Amino acid sequence: MTPQAPTPAYRRLSVEERRVQLLDAALALFAHRPPEEVSLDDVAEQAGVSRPLVYRYFPGGKQQLYEAALRSAADELRLCFDEPREGPLLTRLARALDRYLTFVDQHDTGFSALLRGGSVAETSRTSSIVDGVRRAAAEHIMSHLDVAEPGPRLRMTVRMWITAVEAASLIWLDEEKQPPLDELRDWLVEQFLAVLTVTARRDPQTSALVEALAADI
Repeated sequence: MTPQAPTPAYRRLSVEERRVQLLDAALALFAHRPPEEVSLDDVAEQAGVSRPLVYRYFPGGKQQLYEAALRSAADELRLCFDEPREGPLLTRLARALDRYLTFVDQHDTGFSALLRGGSVAETSRTSSIVDGVRRAAAEHIMSHLDVAEPGPRLRMTVRMWITAVEAASLIWLDEEKQPPLDELRDWLVEQFLAVLTVTARRDPQTSALVEALAADI
């Protein structure tokens, strides 16, 4: 007789490991379905656990689970812009956009539901989480621009561009992910330089940045 392979020993997950498992399961579902179409039973089935176990970790029900999953996704999005300060700025920006757009591509429907709003799961807390990602992205960009005290015109320009990136991402999903990701990335980088150039005509601080960027290309 051929000896049977030993059965792997069962390992009980720690509290944090189990919580991460449930959040990963929820994010996998929210990536392809709007929050209102995902039930706790769906999350339990995705994670391979019982519904009461999901409630044990998220006693506030689906709303608490959704907000926790949203925070997890927001943390990942923030990291997209956490780029090492190496190489030309526009090259760094392109690398950050690569990560951001890859996240959009992988999370698809969930990303649309998150940014479009209107979900029954949307609250002031979830809106605050989303806005926190935008603010973090702006702070990272200002850091790469080496601007400690940005003026109102530069702040507005950077935040307008971040809004444009979000809008382009949503339209890209509506247009069946066309143009190709690398083309969309390069286009958005070019738009960043374009909006800075327009602002530079009215703002000396931005004008100096544009000159520095031109020398860096």
